[in-house]
Amino acid sequence: MNQQKAKRMTGARIVVETLIEQGVHTVFGYPGGMVLDLYDALFQSRRRIRHILTAHEQGAAHAADGYARATGEVGVVIATSGPGATNLVTGIATAMLDSVPMVAITGNVALSQIGRDSFQEINITGVTMPITKHNYFVQSVDELADTLREAFQIAKSGRPGPVLVDIPKDVQQATARFLPQSELPQSNEQPVDEALIEQAASLIRAAKRPYLFIGGGAAGCGLTNEIIELAEKIDAPIGCTLMGLSCVPHACPRFLGMQGMHGRYASTMANREADLILAVGLRFSDRATGNLQGYQKKAVIIQLDTDLAEINKNVTVDLGIVGPVNNSFKRILDRCEAKRHPNWQKRIAALQKTERALLEKARKQSAGSITPQDVFNVINAQKDPGAILATDVGQHQMWAAQFAHLEQPRRFISSGGLGTMGYGLGAAIGAQIGCGEQAILITGDGSFGMNLNELATAVTYQIPLVIVLFNNGVLGMVRQIQQFRFEKRYAETSLNRRRTDYVKLAEAFGAKAERAETKEAFALAFQKALKRKGPSLIEVPIDPNELVLPMLPESGRACEMILETPKEDASCEA
Repeated sequence: MNQQKAKRMTGARIVVETLIEQGVHTVFGYPGGMVLDLYDALFQSRRRIRHILTAHEQGAAHAADGYARATGEVGVVIATSGPGATNLVTGIATAMLDSVPMVAITGNVALSQIGRDSFQEINITGVTMPITKHNYFVQSVDELADTLREAFQIAKSGRPGPVLVDIPKDVQQATARFLPQSELPQSNEQPVDEALIEQAASLIRAAKRPYLFIGGGAAGCGLTNEIIELAEKIDAPIGCTLMGLSCVPHACPRFLGMQGMHGRYASTMANREADLILAVGLRFSDRATGNLQGYQKKAVIIQLDTDLAEINKNVTVDLGIVGPVNNSFKRILDRCEAKRHPNWQKRIAALQKTERALLEKARKQSAGSITPQDVFNVINAQKDPGAILATDVGQHQMWAAQFAHLEQPRRFISSGGLGTMGYGLGAAIGAQIGCGEQAILITGDGSFGMNLNELATAVTYQIPLVIVLFNNGVLGMVRQIQQFRFEKRYAETSLNRRRTDYVKLAEAFGAKAERAETKEAFALAFQKALKRKGPSLIEVPIDPNELVLPMLPESGRACEMILETPKEDASCEA
């Protein structure tokens, strides 16, 4: 397009036109004084780009995050200056730690008022510098379009992440010529040297007990079919991190599930006993590995990652390959030879048998009339394979990771790195809007209390969302740690919210709600909820002593895994 076709328009209009140019269909946000020009431009373009008004800026950030995770596109959130911008911080940090592509657009006071402690002025670029891939303070309307284009390019390129663009009010009001352009290509990444690919293939050929370890980086680049193909080819089991869930279908017979601190027994032990680990797109966090000092000293470790900083950061590996993960993995797949490891497969089968026995024993020992496993058995039987499963953070998140059957990529939406309580409701809304599938939120009474105001958003937009609220009256995960590390001194983890009626609360927002105290009641309630057009809440009372097991003690090793509920004795509540 030539210069004669460029149109003069305000900075606010340039923002909207650039978003549309970048393929953005939906943005999330909350208006305020320093973004009123931008909101006026959004209003005038409402037939070309949709805005979702949330109840709080943090909810908007989580919704943009969930949208990005479910679609693979860049999520966009908008907030005004001061508290509007700072309310985004937790959502931006959540996206940063889980490598989620997001562009946050904030307004600020006019350039002439910067540095004068003006009303609702905040240096949001300074605040967010440690939790963004990059951020911008735009000082000229002439730079605005190119800055936004670059923000999208950075958010998507290499290891994805959030980028913030702060735009003063007078820059939004100033005018400049706008010339539409194509999307900028993602930053060029040089393909990995062939010698490294051959070295990886050679190490895999020599292995007798290979193990594929899948992280969020693999889940984000569409490697599902190739991972299964390589596992079949080299006769290897597949385990994953929390962020790697849904990359490999639960139905895949080689998939052992999540490993680590609250992972599945078979996958954690298989990782421990492997003689070769191919780690794809993960950072070897302490939650996935347990004691880092003793982690896999006997195994050969190959690590594939797009980010050089992750190689040898937590675990010293034998071979680190930096570059586009999907390209590296596919080339390794092509170079590997078909092999069989019957003894290794016998051992995997034995580990799975032990795991089934542990689960059955735990079910029989449960004190409650309904258990988390009962709930997920119902969910798995009734939900559509393409349904979104979102979680908050806590015991319920780990039960979801252990028991939920996830059959399609990008259908598990959860905060892993930051562990953000209150993340789930906004993220579930954003994910549902992004991909159009039924959404199911698994939450607990502690997490739900943090951002339950987004029920108003779900009701307003009639989001097909089923909220399953595990109510045990305690901060379960923290209380569980107190049980094992602090001799059951349950300091401030008993919520004492017995007077809060979550069914009436949801109904007050305009949602349908009921309480289910048995498996049969939950199955009926869940079936009805799935048929409704708008949001529903099902409260499930569970025993406060229900634990997430297995459990690795803090800095523990796989051989120290806690497998059974300890016998009850006196506790000290505070």
